[in-house]
Amino acid sequence: MNHEDDNDLNELLILFYFGYRTFTEKPNQMIEKYGIQRVHHRILFFIARIPGITVNELLTVLEVTKQALNQPLRQLTEKGFILHKTAEYDKRYKQLYLTDRGLNLEKELSKVQQEQMKTIFTKLGGNHREAWVDVMKELSSVRPGQKFFKDLFLTKTTKTNPNNK
Repeated sequence: MNHEDDNDLNELLILFYFGYRTFTEKPNQMIEKYGIQRVHHRILFFIARIPGITVNELLTVLEVTKQALNQPLRQLTEKGFILHKTAEYDKRYKQLYLTDRGLNLEKELSKVQQEQMKTIFTKLGGNHREAWVDVMKELSSVRPGQKFFKDLFLTKTTKTNPNNK
């Protein structure tokens, strides 16, 4: 790789950094009002996608340790965003659900980011969306949490959705 290639790649890294900052800026400002942080947003996001996800499943999806998840999960519970229920299929498991308050906040946060993406892809047109999806799929393909989430999502949404047979 030559110096020119390095400069091009550094430019991509810089764009990725500032793009991520823009993508998370508004949600970060919104969650700050609740005394929570980005990690809390990620937890809310995944519980919203798979209501009833267990703590162990969430650990795997987020690729974090119990110690890293314990405090933010407790804070979200104390603030009334999450509730824990003992799983009917096995009393040893705690399933996680968003409260109405948690659902409303998560929807608000996701809507901001969905609108950002919708605006950008509409503005750029063409196959920019597909190209971005290809890049993100490739980047995330090495993440064990991403594969686990995909499998878990298919399993849980198929079981819980009465329209699926």
